[in-house]
Amino acid sequence: QVQLVESGGGLVQPGGSLRLSCAASGFTFSSAAMSWYRQAPGKERELVATIFSTAFSTNYADSVKGRFIISRDNAKNTIYLQMNSLKPEDTAVYYCNRRYAAFGSWGQGTQVTVSS
Repeated sequence: QVQLVESGGGLVQPGGSLRLSCAASGFTFSSAAMSWYRQAPGKERELVATIFSTAFSTNYADSVKGRFIISRDNAKNTIYLQMNSLKPEDTAVYYCNRRYAAFGSWGQGTQVTVSS
């Protein structure tokens, strides 16, 4: 069965950095485009970043472009999100999922709180 386990969140001050990890299993990870999403209190889930399966091309939401970097390690079935220059508006629960035909069951996510 599919499992998506996010980790690495925490409380940081504005301008700080965090690195999130998503360990995936139960599907052919290496052929899947994978994404990070986030959901802030009272807001809809937002697509943050995507990394594709072949050339490892990436897409970013305008709000994080230049600050966040998505990467993947197919040998470990893991994607990462390096978050730099964090802002209070980055505060959210961060989730990973397949970009296309996302799995219906989302993980617990990992909480990122940016506050001074």
